[in-house]
Amino acid sequence: MAKLKAAQVDEKISSLEGWKRKGSFITKKFEFEKFMDGIHFVNDIAAIAEKLDHHPDIHIRWTTIRLEIQTHDEGGITLLDIKLATEIEKYLKAKS
Repeated sequence: MAKLKAAQVDEKISSLEGWKRKGSFITKKFEFEKFMDGIHFVNDIAAIAEKLDHHPDIHIRWTTIRLEIQTHDEGGITLLDIKLATEIEKYLKAKS
């Protein structure tokens, strides 16, 4: 899968609330009231990632979870990364 150019990434994530391009990743930070709320979120995101066979880098710091997504094989951002971010956003909307 081919890497997207920066402008393409910016266009595609513009409709995904809170997602930003940072170098060769797309990233978003999530805040939770309690530690275990964040851990449950990580478990749910892991299931989505496993279904797509595409896994984000997950950083946990107490009640803050940061996701960084990149297609490592390509060394940058591809449509697969956008799809994973989109599926995460669908999950969040369904939960609210």
